[in-house]
Amino acid sequence: MPTYVLLTRLSPEAVKSPKDLERLEKEVSNKIKQECKEVRWLENYALLGPYDYLDLFEAPNEEAATKVTMIIRSFGHATTETWTATPWNRFRELLKEVA
Repeated sequence: MPTYVLLTRLSPEAVKSPKDLERLEKEVSNKIKQECKEVRWLENYALLGPYDYLDLFEAPNEEAATKVTMIIRSFGHATTETWTATPWNRFRELLKEVA
């Protein structure tokens, strides 16, 4: 299953307190689990820098990955970037194919 990297930046208005952040995280997580059963979360990180979070997940296709992104954005508190990621061993195999 393809791996996706999701970068999320919260808007300054999104949370006023740590409790707000915890509530928002639970709501978004529950909605994704409910609507995207085929998606498998691999890792979640809080970041210091221009983005607030980095999530790694597997999805069967781009449509499922897009659905995850749309759910996060639908809460109106974040902007996102989603990238595909190729495992290094697979990348090396692809290099051999084009060499």
